[in-house]
Amino acid sequence: MARPKSLTSLSIDALLKLRDEVADALSRRAGEMKEQLLRLGSATRGRGGAGAGRRGRGGPLKGRKVAPKYRGPGGETWAGRGARPRWLVEALKGGKKLDDFLIAKIAPQAKAPRKRKTKR
Repeated sequence: MARPKSLTSLSIDALLKLRDEVADALSRRAGEMKEQLLRLGSATRGRGGAGAGRRGRGGPLKGRKVAPKYRGPGGETWAGRGARPRWLVEALKGGKKLDDFLIAKIAPQAKAPRKRKTKR
């Protein structure tokens, strides 16, 4: 179909036909793009290339438990990650210092070598 000068000059039937042609062209293009993505996905899956299977995940420590660094007067604990808990904010407003809530380390432990995860 020849490109019209203005869509307002087209009849209803011509507009409906144009809409169908556009929908067909878009679905064809979407199919081509999906095929390309499948080919790219299978090509990087075997190699373990950059970004293969790791996209969208956080850092390596995200979601891991951490030993608490601070203890409140009621026994509450906070690891020092994320937002400060309410009990700590209230205590800090009351004039206390963050160092007042530090949990004393008994003895520094020697770091053991980290175990590497095996590839599956």
